[in-house]
Amino acid sequence: MERLERCGRRLRAGLAAGRVRGRLPWLLLAIVLLGSALKDGDLVPETPMRNKRNPLNVYFVKVAWAWTFWLLLPFIAVTTYQFAKSKFLYGPTKSILMVLRRLSALLVGTAIWYVCTRFFMYIENLTGTCSTSGKLSEPRQLYATKQECHQDDGIWNGFDISGHCFLLSYCALMIMEEVAVLEGLSIDQNSNLRVVINILFLSLCFLTVIWVFMFLCTAVYFHDFSQKLLGVLIGLSAWYGTYRFWYLKPFSPGLPLPNIPLTSKKYSYSR
Repeated sequence: MERLERCGRRLRAGLAAGRVRGRLPWLLLAIVLLGSALKDGDLVPETPMRNKRNPLNVYFVKVAWAWTFWLLLPFIAVTTYQFAKSKFLYGPTKSILMVLRRLSALLVGTAIWYVCTRFFMYIENLTGTCSTSGKLSEPRQLYATKQECHQDDGIWNGFDISGHCFLLSYCALMIMEEVAVLEGLSIDQNSNLRVVINILFLSLCFLTVIWVFMFLCTAVYFHDFSQKLLGVLIGLSAWYGTYRFWYLKPFSPGLPLPNIPLTSKKYSYSR
């Protein structure tokens, strides 16, 4: 438990200083630019990560939103309830209402994930054509979707906006924003609640490392530059539009640190 506490304390210190949170958007953009340059110059070595069936891609990235959702759910619930009771001195009912309000950020994230992925598939279907290995004497068949093309063992060529770049950037930034609540939370070091929060916090940090690493793998191994750039820009826009704009408004899920504007000189995420 002492090792867990030390590890959590070091990570919290780095996040409280704002170094990771403030630089992560720029790091993601830099990865896309440099990774694409390495890919286009054939400077990337052959590794197992080039295979789409690698374990990290199959068991983590393919269900990235599910991992992010189910780890953030208990973390937001526990930390928000504790924050409401200890900082605002709310009663149980009002604390639960505050928890429900903050958990609605996960519903917003789910809606963003669903709408954007459907939009990406629509664009790919709209711009794509199917290449099949049929005989020249056979009449050419028209395919409306990528799925129909694949059913006939064809190859679909369309503008494939990188869903990985979008989702991994959005998930990583969302996690970094949500763990900011630890800056204003004080818990007895010997309490079981602190152990639970530390485990969830370290799990979220570990998950973020996986998301950034797989984002790097996507940048150097897959997609064209324009597809990756558009994907990450949509992810950054979704993050900025929620945590840096809408969540500052009264009718919103609110920020992890309630009623503290990001531009405030007295309080900020990077204090």
